[in-house]
Amino acid sequence: MIKVAIVEDDADIRKLTASLLSFSMDIECVGAFESAESFTTALPSLQPDVVLMDIGLPQQNGIDCVRHNHSLFPNIEYIMFTDHIESKGVFDALTAGASGYVVKGGTPEKLADAIRDVKNGGSPMSRPIARMVTASFKRTEPQYPELEKLTEQERAVLRGLNEGWSYKEIATQKYVSENTIRSQVRSIYEKLQVHTRMEALKKVFNS
Repeated sequence: MIKVAIVEDDADIRKLTASLLSFSMDIECVGAFESAESFTTALPSLQPDVVLMDIGLPQQNGIDCVRHNHSLFPNIEYIMFTDHIESKGVFDALTAGASGYVVKGGTPEKLADAIRDVKNGGSPMSRPIARMVTASFKRTEPQYPELEKLTEQERAVLRGLNEGWSYKEIATQKYVSENTIRSQVRSIYEKLQVHTRMEALKKVFNS
């Protein structure tokens, strides 16, 4: 069971999100909070696996909340769950420690898949966010010496991650299992000496 906490100041959205999570048999909502402060107070005893974090909170914003708590509890994964899609907010959230960035309004299935993905080491992103990240890496592959460390299969997986695809989507495209993709991602991380998708993309495409 994946334990999920929600931090969202809009009461209707908070209740709806908790309700949507209840449809997934492998996901449990262990807490829903209206502010960063109330979440931070409850966090030591709550210990969720994944946190859905809004950005526009009433006092401390979601990005600063992630930055503060990620340093204290690094094993907890954060997905920014928000309407904010401007580039500065996206990159500030990812550098603060968020592992994913999902825009509100998607289907319950996609939200559940994002939670499962981040729990399994992925970095789920909504399509507009993935395109924004991709646009910041606009160069041609021959200029990226770090790519020479990877096999052709690993390069294809990295390109999929750069497009914002989930492990499941990459596996479908390549006609292999998700476990095979996870194994290739682990190999990519080891060769590049990184721990997350964003670190891998930055090391390759900003090198």
